Amino acid sequence: MRMMREKYGKECTICNRPFTVFRWCPGANMRYKKTEICQTCSKTKNVCQTCLLDLEYGLPVQVRDQALKMQDNIPRSDVNREYYQQNNEVALNKAGGQSSAAGKAPNEMLMKLARTTPYYKRNRPHICSFWVKGECKRGEECPYRHEMPTDPSDPLSNQNIKDRYYGVDDPVADKLLKRAADMPKLTPPTDKSITTIYVGGIDANIKEQDLKDSFYHYGEIRNINLVLKSGCAFINFASRDAAERAVQGAFNKLVIKGRRMKILWGKGQGAPSVRSADEEAKALPPVPGLPPTLPQPPAELLTHDFFGLAGAPTLPPPPGLVRPGMPVPFRMPVLPAPPGTIHYPSQDPQRLGTSKSKGADN
Repeated sequence: MRMMREKYGKECTICNRPFTVFRWCPGANMRYKKTEICQTCSKTKNVCQTCLLDLEYGLPVQVRDQALKMQDNIPRSDVNREYYQQNNEVALNKAGGQSSAAGKAPNEMLMKLARTTPYYKRNRPHICSFWVKGECKRGEECPYRHEMPTDPSDPLSNQNIKDRYYGVDDPVADKLLKRAADMPKLTPPTDKSITTIYVGGIDANIKEQDLKDSFYHYGEIRNINLVLKSGCAFINFASRDAAERAVQGAFNKLVIKGRRMKILWGKGQGAPSVRSADEEAKALPPVPGLPPTLPQPPAELLTHDFFGLAGAPTLPPPPGLVRPGMPVPFRMPVLPAPPGTIHYPSQDPQRLGTSKSKGADN
């Protein structure tokens, strides 16, 4: 990589003081990049001199300041800003170049939105204006991008360096804040007996003592079950309050030996409760699409013996089939067939012309 350095080659976009400008090309088919603000303004906000993103999380200043509740005390007028920058530069030199915006405690929202991989689209060349008008004659040798620009009404197309530095009216920050508001949150389970949390992302370098050192200050730990084969661990607390404090304090925040841990609630292992048949019938939801239960027949129909079945014995229903409050279905009785009675033609032995022999009676 080749870098060019020009001493006092440009005025700082924020404080208007001359500073040393660096210019370089990040890679093949990329555009040249250069520093936009001086080192003093960069250290004041702990941002990059080129992209003006936070050096720790890679996020816009507006998102970081809103998550950490930081107040912007930098004056806007020329005279007050010059006086402020001079005093701030002396304070930075005494502190060894460490900014007050750096070294803050980890924040849940910032760790969710932070990028874990490089974002190379930031280094792409600009759009070729001649190609948009249909007048570019360079073809593949053109160092600019041959793509149509975005909609002019898109707020992302109007970005200002000063607004990004001060964290005011930044469209990229507004987009990230809306994404953070739509992210799901880890809600505690309704079962109060669950006091176990799941910790994922564990490797062979993480020991049980490392987990104990990270969770002991939330409350008393009953036991720690480390499962290296699955790359996880289960931490059982003595109380539910301690488990909730641990989940709230470690969710998307816990980093052990350079690895970010995944925090989830454990599952309950209690025995299922025994319910009666009436409770099970009430608990089961109705199946859609099935017809309702048939009503009982009228009383006048029950008193008539249409089929001559009065007094005939019937089979009792199987045990447990009929529940209280359910209608009893109609059941056909079992009738004993009297000897010699013919109900159907197929039961008549003489129907086909046969005759009863005399030897049959003897």
